[in-house]
Amino acid sequence: MRLRSALPVAAALALAGCGSGNGAQAVPPTATGSLESLAAEVKCEPDIQTDADELRQAICKNPDGKFVLATFATDRGQREWINDAKDYGGYYLVGRKWVAVGDDGVVKALRGTLGGDLETGADHHAHGG
Repeated sequence: MRLRSALPVAAALALAGCGSGNGAQAVPPTATGSLESLAAEVKCEPDIQTDADELRQAICKNPDGKFVLATFATDRGQREWINDAKDYGGYYLVGRKWVAVGDDGVVKALRGTLGGDLETGADHHAHGG
């Protein structure tokens, strides 16, 4: 099953460019755990938007800014979701069975706590006439 139902929220936040943060930090080992435990590590109260067996997704806000935090039941489901979401642009912090989506500064700030790998979506600003 494709996990497209959560894409509009992730895409909207990725394109909105909410918040800012400082990404010049050492990268810790990649965090693991439930959506709630990951949210607690970055000091946000998750506003759950999707609560399904294969995907749990929440909107979070902390001092670094606003972002989407999602956890996945499988690695394959995570990769399919990321690949689909990247078509909308944005910045992604990717861990094992979780992803955080937000603007560049927020994602880099989250990486200082959660670890993970940075990925970037399609750049739609370069399209000209």
